[in-house]
Order: sequence, then structure tokens, then C-alpha cells
Amino acid sequence: MKHRFQVLDIFRGIFASMVVLFHASPFADTPLLNNPFVDNSDMFVDFFFVLSGFVITYSYPTMATGAEFGTFIKKRLLRIYPLHFILLVCFVIIENIKLYFSSYIHINQPFNESNNVFTFFTSLFLLNSVKMPGVHDVSWNIPSWSISAEMVSYLLFGAVLVLLFKTGLQTLKYLFLGLLPILALFILVVVTGRYEINYSFDYGFLRGIIGFFTGSLGYYVFNRFYPVLVTLKSGFFSIAEILSMLVLFTMIYFGKELKAIGFIYEFIFFIAILTFSFERGILSALLKKSNLLKNIGTYSYSIYMTHTLLLSLFNVIFIRLLKLPPSAYIYLVFFNYYLIYIVSQWTYHHIEMRFNKGINAILFGKKKVVSKIS
Repeated sequence: MKHRFQVLDIFRGIFASMVVLFHASPFADTPLLNNPFVDNSDMFVDFFFVLSGFVITYSYPTMATGAEFGTFIKKRLLRIYPLHFILLVCFVIIENIKLYFSSYIHINQPFNESNNVFTFFTSLFLLNSVKMPGVHDVSWNIPSWSISAEMVSYLLFGAVLVLLFKTGLQTLKYLFLGLLPILALFILVVVTGRYEINYSFDYGFLRGIIGFFTGSLGYYVFNRFYPVLVTLKSGFFSIAEILSMLVLFTMIYFGKELKAIGFIYEFIFFIAILTFSFERGILSALLKKSNLLKNIGTYSYSIYMTHTLLLSLFNVIFIRLLKLPPSAYIYLVFFNYYLIYIVSQWTYHHIEMRFNKGINAILFGKKKVVSKIS
């Protein structure tokens, strides 16, 4: 049976928007943005990892050959890399503009030491979620570390599927996929001595593996028990949806305390994704009625990738040049988000979908790969 998972896509957009508010909060001085819920909304990044693992495992139940593995990676790169590359170039241009004008006007941070030649190449080659010598912070387009972590997970996922097929162990696929998040968490705890998972530029790739393969396990549960669970009444799903959201939002609100055992967020995202994948409850019905939320879900990747650049430019214009106080973000945030939404709408149609044409032209196996990208 083919599934669309429309509600999960809507949640991707909602939680990408919460990450926008998280990155806007340092510029602001208003309870609307400066509160425990927004302060801990960085944990929604793990929802993206778990959801990605769920959807990718659904879309690629098997991978038998090196050619199929190569095609899978090409398709994933076409999906995520063009926007990442274009934004990286934009940040390079802005950094050079800042350096040039710093000789003529006062610029608060004319040179960001994290944005250097070395970190440019780690970002360029999507290695910016892996601990590197001399790198002490996120750099360039800050959210791109998670795209690096996604890519590492894709490579590992494809390699495991091919290896299992070639060794005749394909029937044990979910056992191996389920062991990977446990192994990644074990390595993270051994290396760091802590149970936190909210890493980015250093051990973000392990964080990505934990979330991604938790999502793979979530799809196994969905697929295995779908015939039974789908027969349950909608009232059961309504209660499950409401309870999972209450628990999820409570855990985000108390993130200051709970981040110390951050792996529990993987569990609640696992439950939420499994619950809403059926789209049978009252919350699912309400969410699907909103065309705006559907659009935000559709543009979620662009919203996530463009927002730090636009937040920075917005802050320069309204706070530094126009001298508005940080408290003005109580209303400026809506204007800022609308700008991000409009730009993301454009990048979705003219960058994401432009390269997406090439994805549909890539064929598995020994068939010739034809690119339709103009």
C-alpha cells in the first residue's frame, strides 16, 4: 500500500518553523520568543532525522547492487545539495562584503573566525557534522550541519542494505537497522562521557544516525502492525495523537532538564511519527484542513535552510540600522517569518524543484541515467 504521510510533512514544516524561532530568539527581548519552549526548540531537529529515517526506509525497502546504491545517493544529493551549495556561496559573498566595508564603517563582527577556508570545504563536502581538528563551532550556514548528518545516514543506510542483500541476510534487515542507533548512542556516550545528543559541528553525524535509524525502526513497527492498528477506531488515534503531542511539547518545554538524557527525545518522536502516520485522529483531520500548513510543510526544507541568512539580514536592517529595540520582535517576528516564507516559496520552485526534475530521470539498475536538468 502506498502512503502519502501528509500530516508528517505538515509537522516537518511546523517544527522547521520552531527552529526559525529558536534562531530568532537571541536577537529578541520578548516573552513571545524568549521562553523555555522556544529556547529548547533546537531539539526539533531530531524530529527531522527520525522522520527522514521513517520515510527513506519506506521508500527504499531493498537495495541489491552497487549501482542501486549509487543511484540512491545521486537522488539524495540532487534533493539536498543544490540549495545547500547556493546558500553556502551566499554566505561567502556576505562575509567578503563585510570585510570590504569594515574599512569604511563600523561592523560588529567583520570577521567570523568560524567561517574560514577549512570550514568552507567541510561544508562544501558535507563533512561539517563530523569532528574536525581546529573547528570549535558551527560555521557558514548554521543549519547545514544537519544536512551533513543526513548524508552520512544515507550512506550508511544504503551500504547496510547492499551488504545485507549480498550476504543473504536481508531477512534480518530491521535487526541490523535497529542496532545502529544503539551503537551510535553507545559511541557518543563513550566519546563524550554524557548522555546528551544535541551536538552539531562535532558529533552531529552520530546524532543523525541515532535519529535516522530510530525512524527506520519506526517504519518497521508501522509496516509490521499496520493491518492490526488500521482496524482500530478513530477515537483511539485521536486520544493517541493528543497524548503524544502533550508529552512532546512538555518535553520540549522542560528541555533544560531533559537534554541531559537527550536520547529520550528520539523515543517520543518515534511515538509521534508512528501515531500520526495513520492520519486517523482529530488532530490529523484538523491539520489537513489548512492549506497554509500544507504549504509550510512543502517548503520546509527551504525554510530550514534559508532562515539563518534572512534572520541575520533582517536583524541588521531593523535593529542595527533602524535602531528598533529587541523588544520590537514581538511583532517583527511575524514580518520576518513572512519574508522567510516568501523566499522559501521561491527557492522551492526555482531551486529545489528545478533540480528535482533530474531525480525523476534517474533509473535503477543498469539502465542509462538521463538527466533532465536544464
